[in-house]
Amino acid sequence: MDRRIYGIETEFGLAHSAPGARPLPPEEAARRLFAPVVAWGRSSNVFLPNGGRLYLDVGSHPEYATAECATLEDLVAQDKAGELILDDLRRRAEHALAEDGVPGSLYLFKNNVDSRGNSFGSHENYLIARRTGFPRLLAVLIPFLVTRQLLVGAGKLHPTGPEEFGTTALGTPGTPSYSFSQRADHIWEASSSATTRSRPLINTRDEPHADPQHHRRLHVIVGDSTMSQTTTALRIGTTDLVLRMIEAGRIMPDRTLADPVRALREISHDLTGTTRVALADGSRRSALDLQREHLEAARDFVDREGAHHDRVPWVLDLWERGLEAVARRDASGVDTELDWAIKRRLLDDYAARHGLDEASPRLAQLDLAYHDTAPGRGLFDLLERRGLAARFVPAERVEAATRTPPPTRAAVRGRFVEAVVASGHHYTVDWVHLKVNDRAQRTVVCQDPFAAVSAEADALIDSLRPAGAGPDAPHGDAPVL
Repeated sequence: MDRRIYGIETEFGLAHSAPGARPLPPEEAARRLFAPVVAWGRSSNVFLPNGGRLYLDVGSHPEYATAECATLEDLVAQDKAGELILDDLRRRAEHALAEDGVPGSLYLFKNNVDSRGNSFGSHENYLIARRTGFPRLLAVLIPFLVTRQLLVGAGKLHPTGPEEFGTTALGTPGTPSYSFSQRADHIWEASSSATTRSRPLINTRDEPHADPQHHRRLHVIVGDSTMSQTTTALRIGTTDLVLRMIEAGRIMPDRTLADPVRALREISHDLTGTTRVALADGSRRSALDLQREHLEAARDFVDREGAHHDRVPWVLDLWERGLEAVARRDASGVDTELDWAIKRRLLDDYAARHGLDEASPRLAQLDLAYHDTAPGRGLFDLLERRGLAARFVPAERVEAATRTPPPTRAAVRGRFVEAVVASGHHYTVDWVHLKVNDRAQRTVVCQDPFAAVSAEADALIDSLRPAGAGPDAPHGDAPVL
């Protein structure tokens, strides 16, 4: 494929804290958080004018799905815009609670585990060609995803050791440790059509959200939620390059893992990257070796085929520097760019200043506070403001992405949502369909995710304007969340 559509779905942890008083249960906290959403969109599951989707998932987890994006810059901006949108709801909910005499604060965490060991996800979506052989794609991609965490894991402190939630990872029970990934200990299968019951690396359910004759959607659910913009860009950029090699029919060595889930855990808990995991052919290879092979294959591919976007050299550079940081056991060259290294530096510096070891509850609190999305309160936000965490796109672009969709099908959906909500009509929207629920049941089908314009959708939007209004007349009050 010459072009690709990307998307990220992120589930957020939600908690209410009220020192000296009983905190709100998660269900009530979620209800309060989504009250403006329900008032605006008549549902807790809505599409937004920026083209994204906001809804309450199982377990009272707020979830934000980015709009369809065709560039890494748009995807990163859309992903970070979701944090701002949810934080605005958090602040409004806290204000409403205070007016009702309910003390305390609401917290939103962009992480993957809670204090009880429950996991919630960050899912990546990639548009792929229907003609791509899916079994071969899985065979090549799974070893890459298992070892990719050396670069794009969010990092996790384990105060009581790697087996605190019954994992089969390396390490001594009761001995504090740090791992690359938060998600690795909660994956149970290599691939499956389920997402919660078995929790695979790759979800195989076939929902293309595009013309099913030509496209399929690859749904990767093994990744960590990433706070760092550069980690998010690398996470998507490296995977895109591997997919392009697969789609081009490049012959790849057989790296099939004997037990991908066990390898995922073993690699996560070995910060040296040297643990040799078993391959199906009986050999053993380290995560560093496997990732270096993928990197060299990607470099050769780009040299032969050319870079398909101007950020490819940046992706290859950070890919290489990330692997070198692991190999040298010195993350100083990437500790403003890769989440696991940024967080590890934060924890190590704090522990050294205060004479703490990894079992200290204060460090566990810092680990969680790193993922607090509240501007000015979350630790990652403070690091970014101080220049200790790199940006991939400027703050103004993130702010604009809270309101403005990227130039893909999302632009059509965003215009429709803004117009139909302002007009007061009942409507139904999903990734492909725009429908006005009137007597005529007017519906527009948008199967091309790259198409930022649709004459049929524009005609439907124009029909929502008040009678006699010109083409530039507003539809009514603009929808505001």
